[in-house]
Amino acid sequence: MPEYTLNVNNKNYKVDVDQQMPLLWVIRDFVGLKGTKFGCGISQCGACTIHLDGTPVRACRLPVTAAAGKKITTIEGISENIDHAVQKAWIEMQVPQCGYCQSGQIMSAVALLKNKPKPTDADIDAAMRGNLCRCGTYQRIRSAIHRAAELI
Repeated sequence: MPEYTLNVNNKNYKVDVDQQMPLLWVIRDFVGLKGTKFGCGISQCGACTIHLDGTPVRACRLPVTAAAGKKITTIEGISENIDHAVQKAWIEMQVPQCGYCQSGQIMSAVALLKNKPKPTDADIDAAMRGNLCRCGTYQRIRSAIHRAAELI
């Protein structure tokens, strides 16, 4: 099997995996970071959202070869002390219910605010469209994104 060097959260990891292995499983099973979740396996729910060179992508269908040589950021790489504005707002607004989708939601929200520091409701809806929440906390998610924009 080929060896790949992956830069995950500013740390390099060498992994020997099949070239078609989805990045999600490399991150979870070979790098050992469990915050990125498996939801649907077909890039439709957003639970597996990570950043690849700063852009939110779904890791469940992305082959490891597409990530080699790029900067990968997972939920664990957003902050060391849960002190990113989005994380603070998530806690303040009590967004999670079951919590399963939250790492993907947060990753999408962080990318949105990086590109649009003061998003409108329409901006938020468009950016978060690919992230499903089975508990239906969409209003709290939107409120938390607006709150995070205030904290940045």
